[in-house]
Amino acid sequence: MGNREDLMAGAKRCLYEKGYGRTTARDIATASGVSLAAIGYHFGSKDTLLNAAMIEAIGEMGEALGAVVYGANQVSEDPEVRFAAVWNGLRDVFVEHRGLWAAQFEALAQAGHNPELARALEEVQKEGRLGLAAVFQGVTEVPDNDEELARGTFYQILLAGYVAQWLAAPELAPDGFEFLRGLRLVSGSVLGADAGAPGAAATR
Repeated sequence: MGNREDLMAGAKRCLYEKGYGRTTARDIATASGVSLAAIGYHFGSKDTLLNAAMIEAIGEMGEALGAVVYGANQVSEDPEVRFAAVWNGLRDVFVEHRGLWAAQFEALAQAGHNPELARALEEVQKEGRLGLAAVFQGVTEVPDNDEELARGTFYQILLAGYVAQWLAAPELAPDGFEFLRGLRLVSGSVLGADAGAPGAAATR
């Protein structure tokens, strides 16, 4: 790899191992095997590099999410069973990418004081929502319209909340069937009794 690629790889490694706020330019240079001066030459600043590395790493993690959802969608023709299987499978992704999940929450907390970071996160919101809409439907892409953005936003909120619970107390994070039960109850209270009716998939 060239220096630019080495820096990106080193920055991603630091995000996983040290988090967003604690990573220094020297940390990245050491992890990359590249000089400190190369950061400024290729990216302008440590923050610009770290932001770019986070966006790229999130994209790579999205591929892992997609693989889990694809596999879960093969387990049954029952959409409720598939829904539960997806969230059970995602726990393995949480374990594998724990450092990056934590770094994302850390970055979100700092975005209000870091305009460059806020812009970087804002720029990928729409793409991320459409990506989640596609992933959870088991397709490669979805049209850029209000319906798919709403679907993606819903999944984004579910995913962020699930990750936050898992990071805080993994033993208290719900399994897929508990998640399904909650969805059914909320849907029933909002959309009507039929949406909340229990089904066979509610039991383990």
